[in-house]
Amino acid sequence: QVQLVESGGGLVQAGGSLRLSCAASGRLISTYAMGWFRQAPGKEREFVAATSRSGGSTYYSDSVKGRFTISRDSAKNTVYLQMNSLTPVDTAVYYCAGKNTYSSEYYTTRAREYDYWGQGTQVTVSS
Repeated sequence: QVQLVESGGGLVQAGGSLRLSCAASGRLISTYAMGWFRQAPGKEREFVAATSRSGGSTYYSDSVKGRFTISRDSAKNTVYLQMNSLTPVDTAVYYCAGKNTYSSEYYTTRAREYDYWGQGTQVTVSS
């Protein structure tokens, strides 16, 4: 079983950048497809980005495509979400999630398919 801990959230002005980290312990993160989700107040959790075990396949929601980048560092057992050109609409609690898979290129955008979740990190973008 893997434990996931997010960090890097905070308060940033519109147009700014943040890099979120998701550190894994207990298991190698290379055995999991990974995703980032977010949940704004009063809204459902929504998909943000996903990457396969190999990191060779990535996918983004339309709302963040071209602004956010998901990446993984196996040596640090960590997954990142680089967020640029932030707007107040990006304000939410951001969660990382891991899914057991044997496939090196599998990823999913469906929250219910993930096996493990972090506690979340708050991102607030001021106008």
